[in-house]
Amino acid sequence: MATFLYELGRFAFRRRRFVALIWVALLAVAGVGAATAASPAADSFSIPGTEAQRAFDLLDQRFPGTNADGATARVVFRAPEGESMTDPANKAAVERTVHALQSGSSQVDRVADPYTAKALSKDGRTAYAQVSYKVTGFELSDASKDALEDAAKDGRDAGLTVETGGNALQAIPETGATEVIGIAISAVVLVITFGALIAAGLPLLTALIGVGIGVSTITALSSTLDLSSTTSTLATMIGLAVGIDYALFIVSRYRAEITEGREREEAAGRAVGTAGSAVVFAGLTVVIALVGLTVVNIPMLTKMGLAAAGTVVIAVLIALTLIPALLGFAGARALPRKARKAGKPGKASKSDVAGEADGRVAAAGERPNMGTRWARFVLRRPVAVLLTAVIGLGVVAIPATSLELGLPDDGAQPTDTTQRKAYDLLSDGFGPGVNGPLMLVVDGRDAHAGQSVTSAAARVAKEVRGLDDVAVVTPPTFNKAGDTAMLNVVPKSKPSSVETEDLVHDIRSTTRGIAEDTGAKTLVTGTTAMNVDVSQKLNDALVPYLALVVGLAFLLLMVVFRSVLVPLKAALGFLLSVVAALGAVVAVFQWGWLSSVFGVEQTGPIMSMMPIFMVGVVFGLAMDYEVFLVTRMREAFVHGERPGEAVVTGFRHGARVVTAAAVIMISVFAGFIGSSDSMIKMIGFGLAIAVFFDAFLVRMAVVPAVLALLGRSAWWLPRWLQKLLPNVDVEGEGLRTQLAGTGTADGPDTSDAREPARV
Repeated sequence: MATFLYELGRFAFRRRRFVALIWVALLAVAGVGAATAASPAADSFSIPGTEAQRAFDLLDQRFPGTNADGATARVVFRAPEGESMTDPANKAAVERTVHALQSGSSQVDRVADPYTAKALSKDGRTAYAQVSYKVTGFELSDASKDALEDAAKDGRDAGLTVETGGNALQAIPETGATEVIGIAISAVVLVITFGALIAAGLPLLTALIGVGIGVSTITALSSTLDLSSTTSTLATMIGLAVGIDYALFIVSRYRAEITEGREREEAAGRAVGTAGSAVVFAGLTVVIALVGLTVVNIPMLTKMGLAAAGTVVIAVLIALTLIPALLGFAGARALPRKARKAGKPGKASKSDVAGEADGRVAAAGERPNMGTRWARFVLRRPVAVLLTAVIGLGVVAIPATSLELGLPDDGAQPTDTTQRKAYDLLSDGFGPGVNGPLMLVVDGRDAHAGQSVTSAAARVAKEVRGLDDVAVVTPPTFNKAGDTAMLNVVPKSKPSSVETEDLVHDIRSTTRGIAEDTGAKTLVTGTTAMNVDVSQKLNDALVPYLALVVGLAFLLLMVVFRSVLVPLKAALGFLLSVVAALGAVVAVFQWGWLSSVFGVEQTGPIMSMMPIFMVGVVFGLAMDYEVFLVTRMREAFVHGERPGEAVVTGFRHGARVVTAAAVIMISVFAGFIGSSDSMIKMIGFGLAIAVFFDAFLVRMAVVPAVLALLGRSAWWLPRWLQKLLPNVDVEGEGLRTQLAGTGTADGPDTSDAREPARV
């Protein structure tokens, strides 16, 4: 593979105008497609095979026109101190608002008047009108949203406090200025790493091009494929991070080849042939992890994973083709100023191209760089370093034992939003459970002889009313055919509480007995019930998902490293970092530690899909650094260095660049912590802290310590596996042999004739 990539790099360098034109054309086509695409489809969230989803599907069948998945809004009214919502003036204001809601949009299905629906609090100061729409939240027109806001203004003009909640107010998440700050930090890190503006700008430019193509394609297909707004946000997040990192490694290796005195085209070919091989396999691990999310069978999660995987593929292709092409345009400007002034790039010192000088520099007695010094320190004290890192990560992981899963609702919104204010008003007036009512669907079509859906529904209502934590059970509503009943249950506890989750289990257990007696089955749905089902589905899928992703990646890494223990160590190190990251997420978003620092205004359960999502994404990203760092060690070992020397060589060449890549990725992810959407905020924080743990503790401390303890056995591979596994030549050994035998444009290759580093 190294030979093929070597030729691809040289071709892209020679035909740089052609290659650049292709990518610009792809960006233009994707941009036009996004600009002319239909409005985004519904931000639907379905969980096939669960009871909550079956209940929704049954409602759509038996109660046609109700649109169980349609958008809803609650307009909450609060009378001033000393007044009541039944006062004539206040009642008239509410009725005007209800009329305005009914006539304000053709997308409105029905509006429940607070006075006829008995939606008045016991103290008489709070009331709410329930608005049901014919379409989902993201299908609502701007005119419908404006009408909803205007109706609320009518009530405020009458002196009432009026706030609006519900998914009708869903909007595309905003990330604010912090995303830009993250990119700015990346630019600063690149300038420091490369010492040249052009070299620093190339990874940023190509990453933005890749993200532009990926996100524009997602936008163009969003209506057709029913992609959510979160899908493009995740693709941006992952695409920026890996796009900058992959380009960083190619540019860094190119400059290292220039430092060794090679011509620019030859340097581009060798950079793509060696570092490009690592990019391909690192990208494959990310793609495997993201595509593997399909095994969970939650459509929203599947689409997010596939879209992000597509963006990663684009980032890999750009790194292999567009980067060498742009290096051709950049010329000597891709090198540090001192190297350009010298006129002979091969004479550049190690300080001119930080972290890129070859082993001969270190052997010549010059001061070793930080990576070399750190590697030698770890080799002297591997047990102490290993125990410190593992115990430290273990301590951080402790909060993960208290992990509570849930789905975000209006209670997680910032306190200054109308959704959060409406949520709080309802909690104060009616109790917290009114914000998350449960819906029970009684299916009497297969009821036993002598039994009717009416009697079954009455029995369900009676027994559920007697359960703990039940505040209200509404009278059943029957469909036209008279074979299905629907009733609502309002818990006493808030939607995200453990008590409400227990109530869901109690209701299902109770109604199961009723179904055995009457033949009428009862299904429980609603936000809390859906949360319970999602959590169970994700828990059931976690082990198969880990087996699939880690298993495939393990095989891939065995092919890359020609070793059994190195991939095993990589997988175990990943598990350590991801559990520690989950612990940090729980500490901040559930326990509230440092919540003000990260803008977390409401603590609560962790998003249900967060654990499995972090496992997928973080595993792929963690393997990036494993491949980039350990490939250099493997390369040195293959060329005859002792195991300890190989570790030092890998750190001397790769530590600074891997550190820069990690800082860049952390800054990009951290930029999304400023999002207005709690889900995006949590994902950004979780990925940023996970990369920090994995890059700086696992890959920089645990990995060299374990390799030092294993010694030569780290690279052991059974003979039968050696014959079975394909040799993909990631280290470029075959490429070097070929070039050494044929010579190159700048003469035969002598790069392997280097002194081993002293340990």
